[in-house]
Amino acid sequence: MLDVRVLRGDPDGVKASLARRGDSCGPLVDEVLSRDEERRAAVTHADELKAIRNEVSREIGERKKRGEEAAESIGRMRELGRSIDELDAAVADAEARIRELLLDIPNLPLTEVPDGGEEASRVERSWGEPGTFLFSPLPHWEIGERLGILDLPAGARISGTGFPVLRREGARFQRALIDFFLDVHTREHGYEELRVPYLVSSETLTGTGQLPKFADESYRMERDGLWLIPTAEVPVTNLHRDELLSASRLPLRYTAYSPCFRREAGAAGKDTRGLLRVHQFDKVELVRYERPERSRQALEEMTREAEILLERLGLPHRRVVLASRDLGFASAMTYDLEVWAPGVGKWLEVSSCSTCTDYQARRANLRFRPTPGEKPEHVHTLNGSALALPRVVAALLETYQEEDGSVMVPEALRTYVGLERFGPPGAPGRGAP
Repeated sequence: MLDVRVLRGDPDGVKASLARRGDSCGPLVDEVLSRDEERRAAVTHADELKAIRNEVSREIGERKKRGEEAAESIGRMRELGRSIDELDAAVADAEARIRELLLDIPNLPLTEVPDGGEEASRVERSWGEPGTFLFSPLPHWEIGERLGILDLPAGARISGTGFPVLRREGARFQRALIDFFLDVHTREHGYEELRVPYLVSSETLTGTGQLPKFADESYRMERDGLWLIPTAEVPVTNLHRDELLSASRLPLRYTAYSPCFRREAGAAGKDTRGLLRVHQFDKVELVRYERPERSRQALEEMTREAEILLERLGLPHRRVVLASRDLGFASAMTYDLEVWAPGVGKWLEVSSCSTCTDYQARRANLRFRPTPGEKPEHVHTLNGSALALPRVVAALLETYQEEDGSVMVPEALRTYVGLERFGPPGAPGRGAP
């Protein structure tokens, strides 16, 4: 949520910044400012009446001490009280409407974010070269079916399209990736591991920016008023909601594995085969709480932590800075990490790392006190996928496939998986069914 003081101080600048995102939020900004003016006028008038009421109250007390009649003053006091109540109610209504409007306005992009849509996003860094094959590489869904480790028809029978089933070594492979990611983040990158709820309240989803704007893209449990999480970012970012943190506790770094549920998967009608776009998937998430002056550098650090995983897996990848019209609702700047998948011949996004500046912190009331006695400030929040599992699995199957139908296991994962390769059913090296 934006600071209303920023809108008040530079409304044209805010509108121009929002226009970079392709959002037509000018009317919302104007209404916020109009309601804010009404609110401040009502507060001023109420304060004036409260001062008069205090004076009248003293006058009544003095008259009673002197034994004088005070009925007229008492009547005036009651009138002032009614007027003050009406003004206080007007202030509360204005504040509620301002918050409602601000919840629908996205974050402002940082000035260094390139202008434009997807075509303006810029490759910042590349690692590795896509390998060459002496045979035609297969897409991961064919590899997985031949190996008996990916069962899309079973998932469709159980839940519908977009809910894959992994079998045998496929399930073990995914579990190994999750353990590997968490071990690196906790042992090397200094993150505290969390196990978080997968159902959250509306207030929690509002805190990170999914509600109210993206309600239709989330799964809701109507009876309980709870929502399935679209990412572990949601519960982890809300972990310290309404707390006042001491500066000595910052930065806070959390990592969490969770399943993720997204209704919109495949809605665009593209990249819907196999594991490329699904309604339920596993992901390891990174979340940071940072002091404002550290958040930009923290974005570089977090993105690098995700890249290290891809390098150890031997996956050629690139870092892309998203252009302004491609940013997520709460993001001020985002790096996407994309891996090359030779079977489908595409770059696949496996991570998005974003700084949300103080946008989520204002929604979720995440604050810290810089020094004892100093006025509290909002923290800056960051989040990053490190990594999202489905497309990592897809890229690994396609990158490490062999002509005989087997798939080599990356060296970094072999102690986790317990195998050097996945073979076709019945082949040597295949794990026990």
